[in-house]
Amino acid sequence: MNTNEPRLVLPVDKYNLKLLAQVRPTDYVNPAPSGRYNMVVIGGGTAGLATAMGAAGLGAKVALVEKQLLGGDSLNAGCVPSKALIRSARAAAELRDAAEYGMKLRGGYEVDFAAVMERMRRLRAEIAPVDGVKVLTDKGVDVFLGNGSFLSGNTVDVEGTRLEFARAVIATGTRAAVPSIPGIEAIEILTNENLFWLTELPKRLAVIGSGSTGAEMAQAFARFGSKVTVYDIASSFMPKEDRDASAIVRAAMAKDGVGFRLGVKEMEFSRAGDEIRIRVIENGHEQTDAFDKILMATGRVPNTEGLNLEGVGVKYDESGVVVNDRLCTTNSRIFACGDVASEFKYTHAADALARIVIGNALFFGTHPASQLNIPWTTFTDPEIAHVGVYGHAEEGQGLETMHFPFTDSDRAVLDGQSNGMIKLHIDKKGNIKGATIAAANAGEIIGEIVMAMNHRIKLGSLASDIHPYPTQSEIIKKCGDTYRQTMLTPTVEKFLKKLLKWRR
Repeated sequence: MNTNEPRLVLPVDKYNLKLLAQVRPTDYVNPAPSGRYNMVVIGGGTAGLATAMGAAGLGAKVALVEKQLLGGDSLNAGCVPSKALIRSARAAAELRDAAEYGMKLRGGYEVDFAAVMERMRRLRAEIAPVDGVKVLTDKGVDVFLGNGSFLSGNTVDVEGTRLEFARAVIATGTRAAVPSIPGIEAIEILTNENLFWLTELPKRLAVIGSGSTGAEMAQAFARFGSKVTVYDIASSFMPKEDRDASAIVRAAMAKDGVGFRLGVKEMEFSRAGDEIRIRVIENGHEQTDAFDKILMATGRVPNTEGLNLEGVGVKYDESGVVVNDRLCTTNSRIFACGDVASEFKYTHAADALARIVIGNALFFGTHPASQLNIPWTTFTDPEIAHVGVYGHAEEGQGLETMHFPFTDSDRAVLDGQSNGMIKLHIDKKGNIKGATIAAANAGEIIGEIVMAMNHRIKLGSLASDIHPYPTQSEIIKKCGDTYRQTMLTPTVEKFLKKLLKWRR
């Protein structure tokens, strides 16, 4: 795909046309530059949109440049479409497992994949206006659709139009990484950019990579009825996550019919008629499997090409644009935020970093990005949510890990979702330094932990917060209660016994 050309969205139906009318309208004409801008933002994904609209809302004169679709991956090829599919897949799993809840489906059920994808396109089009041209222009942002690059330390070129700036922000995001695998040139692969164009369910789907995207889509498509196999060079599933949490998710995905080939070596693709074959060495043995489609989910690479970063003294590498803790690049007039400049490649992280950039770039702020407690969630079923340190980071830090299974949560048991757990990593004073949750609603529950970390609320204090019963978030209160019990030292216990004896 030529990244200098606007990305197409398929199929051409009323919903995708409605989407494009918002994020890449065919009749849109770029405005004439209105003098020197306080800020020019390159990139119209979450980070760029939040930066541009936030700065304009504070009175700054702002221009935003986008060469493809406004809304970036989050709207068009990431969070929004994937979560729509995940919801449909969860409905399919609920129908499949209805007997466990006392329900009988006498005629069975059938997944209408075309309808699932149409629902996704309809909902995406409904959400699109919040990222569209009209919202930006209504907020006072000059929108320029086209390829932007730096001409100098104070000028950006957009298809021959020059935009002068006092400050610039690079927010060009990332794209799917496609590794050089023998035979890959002979097949047409799927990435997150074209996965959501499908209208027919692949009977057999290979997912290369077991990170968040790979895990989420592997489970969803298995629930739709595809025969799915996940491949990874790592010897463990979801290798970047807590081992106990990833084991819980792997077991759930195996129940959904997902197969796994982990620790693979020497991967090679070939085509035999209409099918794609994957040959690997797994545990020292050669294995060959046949598929109809291949989804590549092997990470992300930064979009830094064509910006002329070298010409303006902005350093970058294979990880993205290099920034300091204030998100300033090696050119003091140019900042960067979002996926292109952060290890935290999440929509909510991009939004948080954009807020820091506005203050630091325009108002002489010194807000450090490193102080953010950024959570993330993988939206499998059950979900995995995490913030802060992991358990393996405890050594040498004097941290204690508290581990609670969701079998202790009445609501989780009643919901048939007790196959979860929470781990809290705390210091000697009871401050929470990290947490991992594997549970059906882990992404909703982790917010309470983030708030406690941000406001230095100790774990024991959470025992005083009243949670509605029965809810799964009540597990946080149970954690606080248990921690308080650990504080009951022999000396304190002896004192309390004497006090109670005196009170009789």
